[in-house]
Amino acid sequence: MNDPHIDPAGVGDNSSDLDDDRQRIAFLGDSITREGHWPEWFPEFETVNLAVDGSTTDDLLATLDHVVAARPDEIVMLIGTNDLGTRRSVEHLVRNIETMCVNLRRELPNSRMLMQSILPRGREFSQRIQEANIHLRQFSSTVRAQFLDLWPALALDDGELNPAFSDDRLHLNAAGYDAWLGELRPALVRLRELPPMTTPISIIRPDQFSRPTA
Repeated sequence: MNDPHIDPAGVGDNSSDLDDDRQRIAFLGDSITREGHWPEWFPEFETVNLAVDGSTTDDLLATLDHVVAARPDEIVMLIGTNDLGTRRSVEHLVRNIETMCVNLRRELPNSRMLMQSILPRGREFSQRIQEANIHLRQFSSTVRAQFLDLWPALALDDGELNPAFSDDRLHLNAAGYDAWLGELRPALVRLRELPPMTTPISIIRPDQFSRPTA
């Protein structure tokens, strides 16, 4: 699926890329990631924002070729909340994320991958989001990805997105992005401390995916 909002920053089609020896980070996700000021926040890196407003895991899974074409050194993923908003099941979104991670690891064996927990939103979504995050955390090591749990920094005790960080119980405001960056920056430092991966993982069969229980 080609989306006009996807802009891999001209990666691979101009000579300027050849002159840029910074590490390249690809940010994947929906509007929460799309609205991030990544070049401003990480000027020491070449940032590629491949997030698309309104994206579900189905949408991201259908556009992984853009990620592969960008040839990132690091992949930062935050996806899944729109699945729940459109009544897709926890199992559906978890299996989609598992599939895309396996595919990315196969195509980009040397890229470091950071899987972020689905963010809190209205408390009525809390149980399903936390169920999905448990399975994603357990699965992340299977594809040699690090998992960043953002709930302690962003959620209230009842699972509601802290109202100080959002004006609509879903999207982040400036304070919300600051709180996110406070967790993301050290996570990326830890990610870069990992030794390089020189061989792809073994192919994972579909029946090896974790299956959330109802």
